[in-house]
Amino acid sequence: MLPLWIALQFLSSLPIRLPGMPAPEQMGRSLLFYPLVGLLFGGLLWALNALLAGSPVWLHAALLLTAWVMLSGGLHLDGLADSADAWLGGFGDRERTLTIMKDPRSGPIAVVTLMLVLLLKFTALLALIEQQATVGLILAPLLGRAALLGLFLNTPYVRAGGLGQALADHLPRQSAGWVLLASALACVLLGGWSGLLALMMASLTFFVLRRLMLQRLGGTTGDTAGALLELLEMTVLVVLALH
Repeated sequence: MLPLWIALQFLSSLPIRLPGMPAPEQMGRSLLFYPLVGLLFGGLLWALNALLAGSPVWLHAALLLTAWVMLSGGLHLDGLADSADAWLGGFGDRERTLTIMKDPRSGPIAVVTLMLVLLLKFTALLALIEQQATVGLILAPLLGRAALLGLFLNTPYVRAGGLGQALADHLPRQSAGWVLLASALACVLLGGWSGLLALMMASLTFFVLRRLMLQRLGGTTGDTAGALLELLEMTVLVVLALH
């Protein structure tokens, strides 16, 4: 169970404490549990949604989004902000882009990007609540974290010696393929046609963003992985709200 606790500690703000520094092999195996963490997030959000039934719909959506951000501790939003600054400020240059990502300060592009992504998530949640189509609360976090597994499975990690390098190097690849397949089936079983639509749009978003990473950086970093998750979750929610 250690790989699951590692995944929970890394991906969430839940009070998980490990007894010591895990071995690289355990770190790699923790990636296999990322979709399960997403499913757990989805279950918690779905339960909160049920508890908020009957509350003012704008407040309902705002509380759901707040809980969503708090569950992950804003980790992936930070990656999105860093990636947004670096993508514009890097002017197409790989080394300049990587350097800007390491800068802890956030520029105006990062702020605008975060505002737009959170605004789209909020309005999509609002629409889904009004439509009583809240299966997206489960599908989006599940697909977002499954996408991280897919990214580390087939995309080079470009910061040698970083945490992501240990994850990628020790990921059990055959098992990862089966986990991704199970995640896809879970989406269809949970959401039916909506689940299939969410899966298709998540896959399209994944391949487009991965291609951009490869063109600019030759692979991924922790920041671009976080950006991928946030943009993919946003896309799934918006598509389901429009469906």
